Amino acid sequence: MLQELCYPFDSAQLLQKRRKLLRTLKEQENGAVKLRIAVLGGSTTNDIVYMLELFLRNRGIVPEFWQSEYAQYWNDAMFENPSLEAFKPELIFIHTSSRNVQEYPELSDSTEVVEHKLEQAYSHFSQMWERLSEVYRCPIIQNNFEMPLTRLLGNREVGCIHGRIDFLTQLNCRFYDYAKNHQNFYIHDINYLSASYGLEKWLEPSYWHLYKYALCVPAIPEFAYNLSNIVCSLMGKNKKVLALDLDNTLWGGVIGDDGQAGIEIGQETPVAQAYAQLQSYLKAHKDLGVLLTVCSKNDHENAISGLEHPDGVLRPDDFVCIKANWEPKSQNIADMAQELTLLPESFVFVDDNPAERAIVQAQLPDTAVVPFETPEECILALDRCGYFEVTTLSGDDAKRNAMYQANAQRQAAQQKYTNYKDFLLSLEMKAEIRDFDPVSLPRITQLTNKSNQFNVTTKRYTQAEMEETAASAEHIRLYGRLEDKFGDNGIVSVVIGKKEETALHVELWLMSCRVLKRDMEFAMLDALVKECRTQGITEIYGYYYPTKKNAMVAGLFGSFGFALESKDEEGNSVWKLTVTDYKAKNEVIAVNAVTVS
Repeated sequence: MLQELCYPFDSAQLLQKRRKLLRTLKEQENGAVKLRIAVLGGSTTNDIVYMLELFLRNRGIVPEFWQSEYAQYWNDAMFENPSLEAFKPELIFIHTSSRNVQEYPELSDSTEVVEHKLEQAYSHFSQMWERLSEVYRCPIIQNNFEMPLTRLLGNREVGCIHGRIDFLTQLNCRFYDYAKNHQNFYIHDINYLSASYGLEKWLEPSYWHLYKYALCVPAIPEFAYNLSNIVCSLMGKNKKVLALDLDNTLWGGVIGDDGQAGIEIGQETPVAQAYAQLQSYLKAHKDLGVLLTVCSKNDHENAISGLEHPDGVLRPDDFVCIKANWEPKSQNIADMAQELTLLPESFVFVDDNPAERAIVQAQLPDTAVVPFETPEECILALDRCGYFEVTTLSGDDAKRNAMYQANAQRQAAQQKYTNYKDFLLSLEMKAEIRDFDPVSLPRITQLTNKSNQFNVTTKRYTQAEMEETAASAEHIRLYGRLEDKFGDNGIVSVVIGKKEETALHVELWLMSCRVLKRDMEFAMLDALVKECRTQGITEIYGYYYPTKKNAMVAGLFGSFGFALESKDEEGNSVWKLTVTDYKAKNEVIAVNAVTVS
């Protein structure tokens, strides 16, 4: 990652150096995900596209863009467009603003007329979304509306049916209702962005009159970065872990010098209140599925004492891992990544010390580092960086911290056994393996888009593509849930294979790394072979496509008993299993439901 493109960034420098930055990113490109993005604009979009490409490439996504001509977004969406159809967008972004609202209320309008204008304005967009969804079946990102620069009615703008602010607010609410009821539709909140940036600067009129930009050019990097966060989230590029320092980060003072009574946290002073607010903000991330860890140069006992402060918000059991020692923090993050079966790029490091941030940045360049000086600045930096952008929120997300804490219990239990199979049997594991169903489909899609080390083909699916696959008679689909005596791991594995006569070609095989080495892959294979036999499939072909992240599954099919058919110079390999020769491999998991449509 280029730190120049990480939040907070210098917008003026990015606009000036964008070509140089793009060349550097292209040179560093390795194993990035490609994505076709159609941009339908109600105003000029060129510079937005330039900046968006920089931010996406910096997060491992290589975009290819199709742009509509100026203000042709409606025609391109609603009528046949051979060029757009040939492009086959995988994501559509509609860049409109309050300048694209065709008719506002007049002071002479009746309530009925205003309501009609509101319905007309909403239908203008909703009809477009429906057609785009039907034709292209890909995610759609739509700007909401920023507020107008002027207020003809003054403060009455918000309480009168004739006010433009009132009108745009109601229109925004209709957009939000549509988003709540359509899984593949997302709002890009320029109403918030423009307010945060400063509406007078955002809507500086000369940029519209001279260049037909709906926002000022200096704000474009902020706009594009915020948009990139949605795209990155959809593509599974979110971070997963917060690695938190303690002294002068989660509380004021040094616990080793000041003792528990001397640190500042709670409601007694303004400084203590600021740290309590930060702890509350961090704790709320647990409900998003973000893992909390400690990475502190401290004695372990002192760290626990600080986290047990009676006025603190975060407690020791809020953390899935606590590294409080005198080792380099970069090493502690690397160790935690290994223990959690994640990559260092999944981490966001939060530390008040610039020197520690610089060391981690140098040693772990893919680990995000958040600069700040005060707890108030820390909250804003974490909030604006967008590393944990929410596009979907499942029940498994909310339970993720508990799942990893249960993993720690399993690791502790493992120490009691000299025979690993005996340990696995002691877990009393139960799996449910079945065909895709509507309730689980969003979580299955989410899992396929994670940066997963256990993914043999690294194929990704949009929600629409997954819905098509779930309805396809040409595919065999399985997902697996796993629970044991320590807790429910949720959906942890997905397998998709395409049938061709008497052969099945595995298009996707992935598993959550938190259940590695528990033989869930064997339970999934047993269920897959059983279903193949039922459907007259005699051969299964597996494919491994190497990336810099999925080396751990290079020999997966070999461990299953597949025979290597071919392997090219790049390491891409094809494997074959004869179904009639297969013998079940799972001996430790009770598969209590196998249901395939």
